[in-house]
Amino acid sequence: MKKGTFKSYEDLPLMLSVPEMAAVLGISRAGAYELARSEGFPALRIGTRIVIPKDKLQEWVNKQTEKI
Repeated sequence: MKKGTFKSYEDLPLMLSVPEMAAVLGISRAGAYELARSEGFPALRIGTRIVIPKDKLQEWVNKQTEKI
């Protein structure tokens, strides 16, 4: 996936793949997979794929930044 594919939140697909989430958050793919498997992170497993609903990702980020 090319970095900078999405210009705004509205451009994001309803469900993000882990590599897309990595690009959005600006982290490595390995870090994104580790995050997606962590407890409390809003990832869904559909068959062998891991997807993240964009609205739940935004809620998770908001909760994490409240702790700062």
